[in-house]
Amino acid sequence: MNPIQQYAIVTANYWAFTLTDGALRMLVLLFFYQQGYSPFELALLFVLYEFFGIVTNLLGGWLGARLGLKVTMDVGLILQIVALLMLTLNPDWLTVAYVMVAQALSGIAKDLNKMSAKSSIKSLANDADGTLYKWVALLTGSKNALKGVGFFIGGLLLTTIGFENALYSLAGLLSLALLVSLLFLDNRLGQAKNKPKFTQLFSKSPAINGLSAARFFLFGARDIWFVVALPVYLAGVLGWSHAEIGAYLALWIIGYGLIQAMAPKLTGKQAKTLPTSVTAMKLAFALAAIPVAMGLVLQFETKWVLLVGLMVFAVAFALNSAVHSYLIVAYADADGASKDVGFYYMANAGGRLAGTLLSGYVYQVGGMEACLFLAAAFVVIAGALAGRIAPQEI
Repeated sequence: MNPIQQYAIVTANYWAFTLTDGALRMLVLLFFYQQGYSPFELALLFVLYEFFGIVTNLLGGWLGARLGLKVTMDVGLILQIVALLMLTLNPDWLTVAYVMVAQALSGIAKDLNKMSAKSSIKSLANDADGTLYKWVALLTGSKNALKGVGFFIGGLLLTTIGFENALYSLAGLLSLALLVSLLFLDNRLGQAKNKPKFTQLFSKSPAINGLSAARFFLFGARDIWFVVALPVYLAGVLGWSHAEIGAYLALWIIGYGLIQAMAPKLTGKQAKTLPTSVTAMKLAFALAAIPVAMGLVLQFETKWVLLVGLMVFAVAFALNSAVHSYLIVAYADADGASKDVGFYYMANAGGRLAGTLLSGYVYQVGGMEACLFLAAAFVVIAGALAGRIAPQEI
């Protein structure tokens, strides 16, 4: 198969996985909120999901370079199917510890799949004509749009067919994706010519280290208000139903994904105008102003500042994320790119873990305004870290 056909298979695989991941996140969050879990207890359900994302990205990138990205992608699909089926037990048996273990498997699966998909583009696309930026933006943007659809599907399935049947349906969809990957994806995709040693896991360039640190704070900023605080606020303060919460979060993620996909057009896709670390810094500082304004206005208005303000945040955050996603693939070593991409998304998972814990705790003790102000501080730090990276030829 030619590179475009392989890219299509990788993208379709990533899409199917993303639908189930978004739906599972919403199913778990809404189902256990319905069972009476506190905001912080809900955050704890996702701790191992994010923690194992840190480990997975680090080790998975190294394994992908040695064994090939088809192996890591298929293993990710298998683990997600297992995680879905683990939760089909009698709800009375679903303790916090048990759900955390299932979520840990899901976290490993998600990051194996994401690392594999994004690393594979380095082997399939040419950066000289801007194709790399375009393909990364398309993959990332479409993935997030479909994750939004997954949020909606999760809320809808919980309302219509119930928790257990929803899980079986998602496992069936993912089984089809696994079959396509096993039959058609190139076994050699992403294999490094020079097999990397285990000791090379932490041997990174200053640009990759700096961008990884910036990514930690950028995604921590988003999850501080998004993961637990926002759904609980919509349910507890505004009184929204499961379907309404799922639909709103779906629209947010879909819009966010569409902006990411259009990022090359919005930021310049010609080789002479490709984004740099300076672009990442400027976009971060612009983004930081939005949650500050929202937190101030939220003291006087509730509904509209969330519905409108978070949509504005989505546009600005999408541009930040798209530029970051391009820069890490562009900076990565062409021979075994998954080593560098995995390291970078390890930092991403670390930021999500910090943001998830802070989302439940800060909302419980300080409310939504506190979450938004802390998110703004995280974004400022991300911008400052990006600004320290020397602009370089990619």
